[in-house]
Amino acid sequence: MTLGQKIIIGPFNFHFIRILIFIGLLRILVRKENLTSRLNRLDKLLLLWGLWTVCSGLYHATPYDATVYRLGVVFNSLGIYFLTRVLVASPNDIRHLIQIIAILLVPLAIEMILEQATGRNLFSVFGGAQEAVTVRNGRLRAQGPFSHAILAGTVAASLIPLMGAIYSKHRAMSLTGVVASLAVVITCASSGPIMSTLFATAGLCFWALRRSMRMVRYIVVCIYLALEVAMTRPAYFVIASIDLTGSSTGWHRAELIRSTFSHLGEWWLAGTDYTRHWMPTGVPFSSDHTDITNHYIANAVSGGLPQAILFISCLVCAFSFVGTVIRECYYTGSNAWLAWCIGSSLFAHAASCISVAYFDQSFLFLYATLAMIATLKAVDGIAIDEDSLNPSPHYDYK
Repeated sequence: MTLGQKIIIGPFNFHFIRILIFIGLLRILVRKENLTSRLNRLDKLLLLWGLWTVCSGLYHATPYDATVYRLGVVFNSLGIYFLTRVLVASPNDIRHLIQIIAILLVPLAIEMILEQATGRNLFSVFGGAQEAVTVRNGRLRAQGPFSHAILAGTVAASLIPLMGAIYSKHRAMSLTGVVASLAVVITCASSGPIMSTLFATAGLCFWALRRSMRMVRYIVVCIYLALEVAMTRPAYFVIASIDLTGSSTGWHRAELIRSTFSHLGEWWLAGTDYTRHWMPTGVPFSSDHTDITNHYIANAVSGGLPQAILFISCLVCAFSFVGTVIRECYYTGSNAWLAWCIGSSLFAHAASCISVAYFDQSFLFLYATLAMIATLKAVDGIAIDEDSLNPSPHYDYK
């Protein structure tokens, strides 16, 4: 679905995906479907994040417009999160969802391969996507239904670990999903998605060290501190040296982080309406802003330190839940591996947030991943193997 598919009523834009979320939530109300457990810590943190995101709009230059926009963002994010929390209510439901994703990746990959071959985006007929494929340094950057090629590749990279969760029982479907995801990453011709793929793969490989992750985290922190001492610039400027396609803008992303900290006084409370002076270049759609290619900074610009901290807290909580589920499974069993695969997907998202700000339909995959983790944490008897769990009543597997 492209963002060109929408219904406009007054100041509100009802994109097709937003309409589907509304219908899903309406189904939940009509059928009186509920969460499988009480609200957990991640649920509450996301609700707080959504509340502050809306309320912080009152501190901006045009409170009405800011609040309307934020209501849409929160409806999208929390809508897909709680829709997934209710309808994907067990480990078996999660595996079922991953199988569907693997199937849907195939036509997306085929279309993006055709984009590379023809230079024409077939999704442009629906609006919201340009027909001519963007070219950078002589390379075509396919984007499919997404608003940018980087977002298409980032989403595909984050889905690769999920395919590992169904490999043991659905090997052909799992491998098909991996191949389709890699095709999307390659055809988007961007360094960011390639790095996201490496992070996703690394996350899966660390399964062998799952009992020693505390030590791994200490080592990572020590390496970062060593870089701080050894480098003449902040350690995060390492990303300025990464260029896997010959057209990367790593310097922009590193400088954006430094500039954000240097202008802390402008945005720390509730965000800011003007960032154009932060960087040498701006964006064509706004004379007030530079290109915010960082999802953490995008949260800060939107709602200040409170919103950014709440978003990061949601990620930290989700990773904590993954660790708890794996320990309750005694580090083995299919549900432990399922939790690890979803955690690896979230790891890819968390790393990608440093180089891209999620918008258009890409947000769906981030918040659905968080919801799947919350579901695993909420299921009673999580240490029991999947074969002894009854399927969720939301699906008729016959």
